[in-house]
Amino acid sequence: MAKKRKKRSYVVGVDLGGTKVLAAVVDDKGNVVSEAKRRTKGRLGPDAVIERVARTVQDAVDEAGVPIKRVLAVGMVAPGPLDTEAGVVHFTPNLPGWQDVPVARSLSDALKMPVFLENDVNAGTLGEYVYGVGRGVRDMVGIFVGTGVGGGIIADGKLRQGFRGNAGEVGHMIVLADGPICGCGKRGCVEALASRTAMDRDIRAALAAGRPSIMAGLIRDDAPITSGMLAQAVQAEDEVVLEVLARAQTYLGLLTASVVNLVDPELVVFGGGVVEALGEPFLKPIRATAREYFVNQSSADAVRIVLAELGDYAGVLGAATVARERLGRM
Repeated sequence: MAKKRKKRSYVVGVDLGGTKVLAAVVDDKGNVVSEAKRRTKGRLGPDAVIERVARTVQDAVDEAGVPIKRVLAVGMVAPGPLDTEAGVVHFTPNLPGWQDVPVARSLSDALKMPVFLENDVNAGTLGEYVYGVGRGVRDMVGIFVGTGVGGGIIADGKLRQGFRGNAGEVGHMIVLADGPICGCGKRGCVEALASRTAMDRDIRAALAAGRPSIMAGLIRDDAPITSGMLAQAVQAEDEVVLEVLARAQTYLGLLTASVVNLVDPELVVFGGGVVEALGEPFLKPIRATAREYFVNQSSADAVRIVLAELGDYAGVLGAATVARERLGRM
């Protein structure tokens, strides 16, 4: 008698960002079956954004042609301090009015299925570990450079959450005492020195001082500088941008060395919008600085410092992994 084939099960991974919502239906093999996107429109407030997330999830499920009853759960990632167990976003600067929002419960009520919450960069690290460049390692650190600088830690094959659920906040490691003020309110965080927001500040200061740069023709009013603009300036060998990037690369190298000296991973993965736009040439000086400051110089080259592979899919695949793992603990 022929064995009955087991039906595939699905989860939905959702990446909630300041500008867009990305939802992907992911099967039990880690394949992205379908996806849907929608602008976040954070100015509308938490309730409206959660409704938009629910619609985006439904769009992705409809696109996949999967019966909703075969979708087991939603894993959702968001920036900012979170309570992952309670499913609450305590605060996120890119979404106005988000103070102690019970997003998992509200989305679960809207979709009639379990919803699990995780930090966006933790999930991105987990996604790269399970499905990307981190496959096969046991200890890994992810560092993501975009609007801010975030990270995640995989220790002995598990995402390190920490006592209060705040492990992996590498962007708020201090690398310059009495340095510029960070968005968190402290001084000298690497995020205040090496994020795209910090690069934006430093490039505008150079322009205000009268230095020539092609960025003067690319910047539009108060709109933030994009990773694409940085890539265009690098291609043109713009002196101002190259100087700003070199400073950021130095601080990111020092950050990497500090993390490696503390955690001793076999792999450090760099991702995020800035890294994706600038690629290996951006990473090379970071790698060189980091290795210079490793305590253990005898095997410095054994620690691999590499580019992420998954791009936008890192977050949703990490979210899907979180959903499956937490379903197993229910």
